[in-house]
Formats: sequence, C-alpha cells, structure tokens
Amino acid sequence: MRIDRLLCHLRFLRTRSAATKLVESGHVRRNGERVTRGSHDVRVGDVLTLPLGNSVKLVEILALPERRGAPREAEACYRELDPKG
Repeated sequence: MRIDRLLCHLRFLRTRSAATKLVESGHVRRNGERVTRGSHDVRVGDVLTLPLGNSVKLVEILALPERRGAPREAEACYRELDPKG
C-alpha cells in the first residue's frame, strides 16, 4: 500500500494530499530509511517514524486497512512503539 494512502487511512493526517506533503518533505522514515515519495510501498511489519506536531511517533504496521474507517479500526492496524524504552 502507498505510504501516503496508509497515513490517511490510519488517521495520522486528515487528507492524502497532506500525507503526501509530509512524506515529500523528507522527514518520514520506513525501517530507518528516509522516504521521499508518496508512492513508496509499506508492508505489514514495517516500522514508521512520523513527525507529528511537536512529537515523533514510532509505529509498527500490524495490518493494512482497506478504507479510512473509525479511529478504533485504524488503531487496530498499528502498534505504537515507545522510543524511550
């Protein structure tokens, strides 16, 4: 699944175009590597580093959602990893 679409479906950003802008800014990482294209593929098991607001979220993808659903559906598709240990 495209990373921009995934970020929108998982409700990290409101629109796909906002997700594309975030990815193209060069601050998103997949498995530690910088991602600069919204069309970059993401798979189950990948770890994403996302700068959101004044914080950074580290999430592991558990499932790929088929649509942008309710927040509970989205939260079931990823697991937040605590970078502090």
